[in-house]
Amino acid sequence: MNAGRRPATGAMIGLALGDALGFPTEFNTLAMIEAKCGPWRGMALPRPAFVTDDTQMTLAFGRALRTAAGRGRLTPLRLLRPLREEYVEWWRSPENNRAPGRTCLTACELLSRPERVWQQASQLGSKGCGANMRVAPAALVPGLDEPSRSGVAQLQAALTHGHPTALAASDLTAYAVRVLAEGARPGEMLPLLREYVAASRSRYLDHWLGDLWTYSQDPTPTHFVERGWDECAQALDRLERALGERGRGGGSLPGHRGRLGRGGGPRHRAAVLPALSGGAAHRAAAGRVQLR
Repeated sequence: MNAGRRPATGAMIGLALGDALGFPTEFNTLAMIEAKCGPWRGMALPRPAFVTDDTQMTLAFGRALRTAAGRGRLTPLRLLRPLREEYVEWWRSPENNRAPGRTCLTACELLSRPERVWQQASQLGSKGCGANMRVAPAALVPGLDEPSRSGVAQLQAALTHGHPTALAASDLTAYAVRVLAEGARPGEMLPLLREYVAASRSRYLDHWLGDLWTYSQDPTPTHFVERGWDECAQALDRLERALGERGRGGGSLPGHRGRLGRGGGPRHRAAVLPALSGGAAHRAAAGRVQLR
């Protein structure tokens, strides 16, 4: 196996396995999941194991990236057409029967109408999980610089989820996958993520997003994008408090899982978190992993 592909392999395997484990828990609370599946550390992979639209749309995004990158340097125009086509193809697929979200279905139906510009399909009221759970491939494109990775992450989100928090969260997740794949340790992540949020807070990516912000009620593009990054900063604050309480021995692990698990369905978290850890862990485990 090519050493350069190991983080990408780990991230994609982690995402798909987490997705398959999370699928049976869709719409369940943590208490319901534990009652149904037993202790989370010992959950068995379902047989057969099915991935959901989380993995399906990640693969669609990955195929679009491959097509666009095969035509030259990644640019908004070069990526937009294959990305739109792949999303619409997913929407039309008979395999699209794994509890897909309303936002993705609505946006993709609008994207299927060629007379509409993509901004008219974007659902600006939806922060959604859908944009975030499929973003990992943006972090794993070889040679992609940071501004381009940020633009790719936000554009793939914006075609369906146009809320500024969806854009910022997708960008932040792609950054997290990238730095973990490059060797950052989990204990370093909070400061790194905070720095990235601060640096990105007032930067509207007009080259990638065009006039998307004008479809909102915000007076300026800066005001639009700051809403999203500020909400990401608040989420990092909550994460830091929860981790700090645990480090001081305050509260139980299930209690912290409950606080960290708010926002998004169980299977979305089950897909995104292993994608993050898989990209990092696969570097060390690559020699022991057999792919069949």
